[in-house]
Amino acid sequence: MTTAPYYRRPAGRRAVPLLTLGALVASSLALAAPPAQAAETLLSQGKPATASSQEGAGYAPSAAVDGNLTGTRWASRWSDPQWFQVDLGQRSDLSRVVLTWEGAYGKGYQIQASDNGTDWRTLKTVTGGDGGTDEIAVSGSGRYVRMLGTERSGGYGYSLWEFQVYGTTDGTPPATGAVQVTGSQGNWQLTVGGQPYTVKGLTWGPAIADAPKYMPDVKSMGVNTIRTWGTDGGTKPLLDSAAAHGIKIVNGFWLQPGGGPGSGGCVNYVTDTTYKNNMLTEFAKWVETYKSHPATLMWNVGNESVLGLQNCYSGAELEAQRNAYTGFVNDVAKKIHSIDPDHPVTSTDAWTGAWPYYKRNAPDLDLYSMNSYGDICNVQEDWEEGGYTKPYIITEGGPAGEWEVPDDANGVPDEPTDVQKAEGYTKAWDCVTGHRGVALGATLFHYGVEHDFGGIWFNLVPDGLKRLSYYAVKKAYSGSTTGDNTPPVVTNMAVSPASSAPAGGEFTVRADVRDPDGDPVTYKILLSGNYANGDKRLVEAKWRSTGNGTFAVTAPEKLGVWKVYIQAEDGRGNAGIETKSVKVVAPPVTGTNVALNKPTTASSFQQSYGDCPCEPAKATDGRADTRWASDWSDPQWIRVDLGAATAIRKLQLVWDPAYAKSYEVQVSDNGTTWRTVHTTTAGNGDIDTIDVAATARHVRLHLTARGTGWGYSLHEFGVYS
Repeated sequence: MTTAPYYRRPAGRRAVPLLTLGALVASSLALAAPPAQAAETLLSQGKPATASSQEGAGYAPSAAVDGNLTGTRWASRWSDPQWFQVDLGQRSDLSRVVLTWEGAYGKGYQIQASDNGTDWRTLKTVTGGDGGTDEIAVSGSGRYVRMLGTERSGGYGYSLWEFQVYGTTDGTPPATGAVQVTGSQGNWQLTVGGQPYTVKGLTWGPAIADAPKYMPDVKSMGVNTIRTWGTDGGTKPLLDSAAAHGIKIVNGFWLQPGGGPGSGGCVNYVTDTTYKNNMLTEFAKWVETYKSHPATLMWNVGNESVLGLQNCYSGAELEAQRNAYTGFVNDVAKKIHSIDPDHPVTSTDAWTGAWPYYKRNAPDLDLYSMNSYGDICNVQEDWEEGGYTKPYIITEGGPAGEWEVPDDANGVPDEPTDVQKAEGYTKAWDCVTGHRGVALGATLFHYGVEHDFGGIWFNLVPDGLKRLSYYAVKKAYSGSTTGDNTPPVVTNMAVSPASSAPAGGEFTVRADVRDPDGDPVTYKILLSGNYANGDKRLVEAKWRSTGNGTFAVTAPEKLGVWKVYIQAEDGRGNAGIETKSVKVVAPPVTGTNVALNKPTTASSFQQSYGDCPCEPAKATDGRADTRWASDWSDPQWIRVDLGAATAIRKLQLVWDPAYAKSYEVQVSDNGTTWRTVHTTTAGNGDIDTIDVAATARHVRLHLTARGTGWGYSLHEFGVYS
């Protein structure tokens, strides 16, 4: 499975350009437990039991879950370690485990739980056991429960008359059986095994290997469905973990040129039969592999390719490709149906303008799917106006994305606040459930743990921290968050000066922070260079608190628009995170820039690369958005003629990422004979402000070692008198 893309694209009513986009701590045991609560149930009796070994044919593991406390028993071989486990059939909340030992008992052992029978969490650790009956209170959940014996009491093995696990389930067994879209026009329903099923889902972000770690939390939110974008040989552990928790999977298949990583390329769907045949073969293999898996809910072919094709074609050819693509989706749907008649097939795109192509060319789809964010409440109107005859699900949705919000004063998308994002999820679910009989549910975006630019915008649990959005989704799906400890609420965040923070200097950040539960709050101030240098990571800023929710933050050296974040944590696994932009500018230099618009020459310049031509004069034009760029070789030089002998006291060099690691500042009276007034071999780019005491007409940078594989590039070559 490929993880979800961070940056989404336009969705909804209009076609617009595509944007690029723990284990529980083991504890020593008290062998006395409180009386069982009235609601607890004996979950283990008669359930499948296995063990590491058995002493003989008469001592099978099943004998320890048959309800006979004195007549039958399981016994292991005479060695350490040994284990005994029972499969409860579904994930359950556990309250106590009762071990009725025969004479050969465990002196040291652990009670463990697992969601998949492979990854175990230790609930209790026993040392100094004395046999008889051990009644052990536990707190946790799992489908599998085992006793892991680490120290025998004597020379024999481990022997249990009975192993009893008590706890509760939610009373709803996992949905099983064929999945169908039933009903008629405008009155459809998704059913699993004949029972109604509304998709209450999330898109999946963590590594598949971490599914057992996060799946219990997903289940606790009321989620019954997870959507993926890719299905292959690595998908099974996710399916297994989901099934252990009674959760279904929308198994996705990539098609080019879809949305997100791993999907690029421009396929010709009119002529490229090799690609289409390869995809048919590949998809059929995984449908055959997973069609009988209890977690499979449906198959989803492609992701946003109707929209994505506009990045490859235009005009009549684009229309032909879109028709051919959706026709191929129909071929895939027919192939899947021939292999697996028990699960529906859908296809996702990013805007309702794709649906006419599906209506025309893909009649074998059972339902449509769509990704929609801020425009989600217009989907119903578009469906009604389009005269469609199939239901749909929302496969991505949530708060407004970068492409849907206005720009702020610094010209970058104005990211919604935590409160607005939470409201976005609530609104999305209300609009889905409001289209009764047609919208069959949603997998909202995104159960992701990345703590970076995109993760803060969309993830419910960045770095494992629960946001207001997390609780909004939980309330939508489960109906309540009563009793939950919720995150600090950050409001009224402001940055000053927002559009003129001096590089390397301080600017001020303030906000109002309130914790609904009265928890003490700790802070982090973070920066992202996404808009300044393309680095989407979040790094902790150099900052200090000045009291009353106000912070002095040191600006980066790199010029451009940065995002600054306040992260307020409550110590209970929750965080409020707010962000604003700040424009970092060159530190002001007193005096007059005597190089401004003066004749400037260089050893070379790039004539046609990226934003070039990048002539030498662009380094002395006073503009931060233009630059001089040299050839990609050493040495190079750039010089300015001040017109007359001038007293010089300071230079300011504003580098592009292609900077000089080593260079000399040289001056001349005649443009021929040069004297060096400054030398460095430790340049690091960004901004160099250099003190100089000289009088000269000409000033030159003699550049001897590049800091990158590119050439040398300067936004500004300022000379101050």
